[in-house]
Amino acid sequence: MGYKIGVLLSGNGVYDGSEIHESVFTLLAIDENRGEAVCFAPNVDQHHVVNHITGDEMNEKRNVMIEAARIARGSILDLADITQEKLDALVIPGGFGAAKNLTKWAFSGPDGEINADVKRIINEMVNANKPIVGLCMGPTVIAKALEGVGKKERLTVGTTEEASPYEIDAISAGMEKVGAVAEMKSIREISIDPENRIITAPCYMMEGSITDIRENIKQAIDQLFEMLEEA
Repeated sequence: MGYKIGVLLSGNGVYDGSEIHESVFTLLAIDENRGEAVCFAPNVDQHHVVNHITGDEMNEKRNVMIEAARIARGSILDLADITQEKLDALVIPGGFGAAKNLTKWAFSGPDGEINADVKRIINEMVNANKPIVGLCMGPTVIAKALEGVGKKERLTVGTTEEASPYEIDAISAGMEKVGAVAEMKSIREISIDPENRIITAPCYMMEGSITDIRENIKQAIDQLFEMLEEA
């Protein structure tokens, strides 16, 4: 295979883990570009477990890595064992798991904590000048990881000009609070930061069909491989 692309998962399911459509479309786009996806996740308990029919919290515990293995068809690695030397690029799909299990953005916004290994791998990749893609809420993880570094990375979680189920203004302001530069992009667009080699796409942060999500992710992953080829 070609480039090794790390895919950082945060569980399995939009409300308490990785957004499944975004994760699968990421794996598909990587394969279409003849890359090799390397899936990994933190080996920690989920913040909580959500019933995806009712939206209610369930009285049980689940492990982020074990749940993420469902998406990876069992081929999952522990984030603690992953270093930038093993990867050519990194992709962070969205879903509430990004803001509940990778960071605590869902509860405390930009003031929330970030998992230490998540922060480490993102900073390792940036310091090694290796590209990162953030999808949906993934850009908030990147922003939090780079807080205080002074990179002024350009990121997007969507636009206020089109329909969204989320508070794009507030989330964008949160990213700027920790040092990023928020850009307004529609579901048909991606944000490209060539200096920091970061690509971000709104995906399900905006209202859109499953085809819209697929196209937005393909746009981002295709751009990632162009960036890799240019290096």
